[in-house]
Amino acid sequence: MKKLSNIPCPTDDNAWREALQGVQKTRQPEIPPEAEAPLIIGEVRPTIDYANVYKGKDLKQLAPGDFANIDRQTAEKFRRGAFKIERRLDLHGLSEKEAFEAVDAFIRDAYLHNKRCVLIITGKGLKKEDDAWYEKKGILKECVPGWLNAPGLRPLILAICSALPEDGGEGALYVLLRRHRDSHTRAIF
Repeated sequence: MKKLSNIPCPTDDNAWREALQGVQKTRQPEIPPEAEAPLIIGEVRPTIDYANVYKGKDLKQLAPGDFANIDRQTAEKFRRGAFKIERRLDLHGLSEKEAFEAVDAFIRDAYLHNKRCVLIITGKGLKKEDDAWYEKKGILKECVPGWLNAPGLRPLILAICSALPEDGGEGALYVLLRRHRDSHTRAIF
């Protein structure tokens, strides 16, 4: 293999013209502007067929620590943090809008990739120490459980609960996703 320093490099115009001797430009076919076909984009279909994801009674709102959708053994394992955390999403530093979009994309992607248990780190919020009552402000901590109950995400989720201290404690949520079945999704392409 030749070293880069051993390859001659043309430094002036004459050397460059010499290096290009014998090189011919290929002719490109000319396409008249009126012959160009217009760009046609097919119908965009949702990736997840929500009608098939969950069949049964109406979905009730999920609250952290509510395990009505899963059996006792699975609930106990989930609450103890015994499920392997397959993906993590840290929302620190994001605005409310950015965080919502991140949570939405994160849950859908995790579901489509057959992930079972994921962790969403919301943070605990900020404390205003100059206030006599120590007002606590944790917008994302309060909003994320509601976002997980949105019609687009709720059918994908079995349960949510606060994380163990080593995974973020009250500033994080474990999310247990339903098992992904290929018949539940339709490809966009």
